[in-house]
Amino acid sequence: MAQVYRGGQPYPAGYPARLTPHEVRTREFAACRRGVDPVEVREFQVRVADELAMLNETVRLLGQENDRIRRALRDWQTMHARECPPTQRPNSGHW
Repeated sequence: MAQVYRGGQPYPAGYPARLTPHEVRTREFAACRRGVDPVEVREFQVRVADELAMLNETVRLLGQENDRIRRALRDWQTMHARECPPTQRPNSGHW
């Protein structure tokens, strides 16, 4: 896969970096003979950027929630391991 650049920096591992709401809002398009209405483009960019900002915030909050649940599970497992002594069953081999 050819190295692709964005903003002068190579993409990590060949994958594109996430778009930011700022990039969406400030993106300029070249004018062409049969172009689109620039006002409509800007309105759409604002909508996309707002949704992207909301999704990025949701991903951030879900990551925090995931970390909280992971820590709670680890704490529970530690507590449970201390309270329950290991059973002394002979190893039957298969399981």
